[in-house]
Amino acid sequence: MKLLVCISNVPDTTTKLRFKDNSTAINDIGVQWVINPWDELALTRAVALKDEPEAHVSEVWVVNVGLALTEPTLRKCLAMGADKAIRIDANPKDAFYTATQLMTFIQTETFGFVICGIESGDYNGASVGGMLAEILDVPSVSSVSGIRFEKEHPVIQRDVANGKEEVTVDGLAVLIVQKGFAKAPGIPNMRGIMMARKKPLVVMTAIESEPLVTFVEYKLPPVKSQVKLVEANQVAQLVDLLSKEAKVI
Repeated sequence: MKLLVCISNVPDTTTKLRFKDNSTAINDIGVQWVINPWDELALTRAVALKDEPEAHVSEVWVVNVGLALTEPTLRKCLAMGADKAIRIDANPKDAFYTATQLMTFIQTETFGFVICGIESGDYNGASVGGMLAEILDVPSVSSVSGIRFEKEHPVIQRDVANGKEEVTVDGLAVLIVQKGFAKAPGIPNMRGIMMARKKPLVVMTAIESEPLVTFVEYKLPPVKSQVKLVEANQVAQLVDLLSKEAKVI
């Protein structure tokens, strides 16, 4: 069985973002790009399944919709243990556009599962996985926190309001995974980094598709006010600040 993990290329959380084109686009100069954390967990668990005989996972592929700047991220995925990387050469303009591009590629191959992180660390839209399943007309399982195999059949664990739920699916499905799917993200070792140089990274041409969302303007969050320190014995001053300035009491 071959698994496909969808990868987002997102700014590191410590990156200070700047905008361009009248604040309608992100200025990517100097941005440190990383694998989306939820996708990183998805890939870590997918690669681990190759070592579990009952899973019968033979290969793990990764796919990304992005421009050339995403290739270092895909190379890291290969170093983590992915067998092949595909980059669909397009700017991921919105969730629908991204899901449409992914759908076109997925229909050209046969996969046991398609795995997506529950959301991306940049826009936090939590939309691509669900849209992808709908466009492909296949089942989706959301809030996935674990997977195991019993006699070659997958048992998928998901978080629900009052605990855990286990479900099974037959045939292709989209698994939308969250924290807990892997205990910690995998760290490439030297052997993996060297092998990644020889693994295939295929660039595909995007199809014609129109995004449904237009970004009007980006804004940075308001600057936080400076912290005020209150001496330990100044209880009255603390109460006054919490009441009149912070307005929490």
